Amino acid sequence: MNAPPRVSFRVLLRPGRADVAAVVRLALPVAVVQVGIMAMGVVDTLMVGRVSPEDLAAVALGNLYFFVVVVFGMGLLMALDPLVAQAVGAGDREGAARALQRGTILATVLGVVAGFALVPAAPLFLLARQPLEVIPIAAGYALWSIPGTLPFYWFVVLRQTLQGMARIAPIVWTIVAANVLNAGLNWMLIWGNLGAPRLGAVGSAMASSLSRWFMAGMLLVVSWQLLRGYLRPVRRGIFRAAPMGRMLRLGAPIGAQFQLEFGAFAAIGIFMGWVGTTTMAAHQVAMNLVAFTFMVPVGIAAAAAVRVGQEVGSGNADGARRSAGAALMLGVGFMVVTAALFLLVPSFFGRLYTDDAGVLAVVVLLLPIAGVFQVFDGVQAVAAGVLRGVGDTRAPMWINILGFWVLGIPFSLFLGFGLGWGAAGLWWGLAGGLAAVCVLLVLRVRHRMGRELRRLVMED
Repeated sequence: MNAPPRVSFRVLLRPGRADVAAVVRLALPVAVVQVGIMAMGVVDTLMVGRVSPEDLAAVALGNLYFFVVVVFGMGLLMALDPLVAQAVGAGDREGAARALQRGTILATVLGVVAGFALVPAAPLFLLARQPLEVIPIAAGYALWSIPGTLPFYWFVVLRQTLQGMARIAPIVWTIVAANVLNAGLNWMLIWGNLGAPRLGAVGSAMASSLSRWFMAGMLLVVSWQLLRGYLRPVRRGIFRAAPMGRMLRLGAPIGAQFQLEFGAFAAIGIFMGWVGTTTMAAHQVAMNLVAFTFMVPVGIAAAAAVRVGQEVGSGNADGARRSAGAALMLGVGFMVVTAALFLLVPSFFGRLYTDDAGVLAVVVLLLPIAGVFQVFDGVQAVAAGVLRGVGDTRAPMWINILGFWVLGIPFSLFLGFGLGWGAAGLWWGLAGGLAAVCVLLVLRVRHRMGRELRRLVMED
């Protein structure tokens, strides 16, 4: 058999207007959803930041621990991206239904495991040498996050399935409503309004858990007409070991990739705690801003996974390649704009969060560094989404190991503590790791999209 022809990388970077428009139509509402999800964390940080630097640092530490625990499962469930999108592209309704039902089973198991993993927060924070005044508050935040683990994963399953179908409106309406509810609950529980106790950071965790139950429930209700034929009846064979194993083998590298990337950011957060409470609070503000803008390329990456997956499922390899190129162009363009803002007006963004002079000074130091790594971060996210669309999940995992943990973290420790650069050094090391991951993932896209593109099949 003749080998499939290689495709020049230039083809990927020259999509037509129709390809760009198709990605934008999907990426825009998906990005709105991602920004809406992140907005809940931004509101938490804004409102807790007015309580005390200790509460702000506790939210940073507690939220960091929550996502360290749940991020692997979140990535694992993103196996639904290529499975549902490719099934939709192929017109395989039963394949999409089986993927959704298996995803729901996995989400339930993951939710229970994650809940137990959040219990030992206080001793782990102590072991990680975090500020003693922050540990009790952060541990309370982690414990009150436990009730939200199950609905968090159920929401992810429903969201990924709907995204794979390119049906985003129910997710948008759910996120808008959840943000309103979360802000109201924060107002009550953080500051003690309407007769509620004044709970500070712990109140924000309670509000988040309640909001996650609302998100899962509302999304199921508003999307019921779309999903009921996929959710019931229960399909034969969804518990079979072989297809479930294939789904796990597809999703586990995505989960590991997410865990490695988030783990690197979490490690930097831990290192900031070694510097001091003020530095850690400033790190939380800066990371909140970085993560908020990062949600747009995350949305573009999700759109890339769906568009590429659907084109692969329908047998249109050239369409998949053009969609990949369109997504990469959009990701670069947006992150260049946000990078310029962080470089030019860091103090403006810092004052949105805090009036504390010490915290603000460190924020102003960190945000221009964020402006440098913003572009690398956005491009690597979109490239990973493209690879997810074709079912290439193992290579990004190894790239994350090399870029973040072999290069980035040691470089951060060397600059931050070896050379005494402190917070700035820790972030410059992270920027170096992101640059390495970005370059390697783009090279992987070039290699993978130049090969034959086939649909993933889970069944025997």
